[in-house]
Amino acid sequence: MQSDPQSMNKKEAKPVEIDINGVLDLHSFSPKDLSTLIDEYIGACLEKKIYSVRFIHGKGIGNIRRSVHALLERNPHVTGYQLADQSGGSWGATIANLTPDSEE
Repeated sequence: MQSDPQSMNKKEAKPVEIDINGVLDLHSFSPKDLSTLIDEYIGACLEKKIYSVRFIHGKGIGNIRRSVHALLERNPHVTGYQLADQSGGSWGATIANLTPDSEE
């Protein structure tokens, strides 16, 4: 049985429900979605007054980690970030510190 490409696209376009708890595991997401995903997750965390977020990007060869760090550097709500400690995923995760807008 052949797959219908249009129905496959509809499956891919279905929104993914993410818990807003300050931890985002990026393993199940496409690298091309990181920019939107990280910015939206930071916004959702700020709405819940979560000011420390752990992004789990994995250790691998470092491409996703570098992308995450570049995106964090551009986000105006990020005051700093660092690799997690041993209990938080070591160099397979990054902790970002957030601040709300000064206008809020």
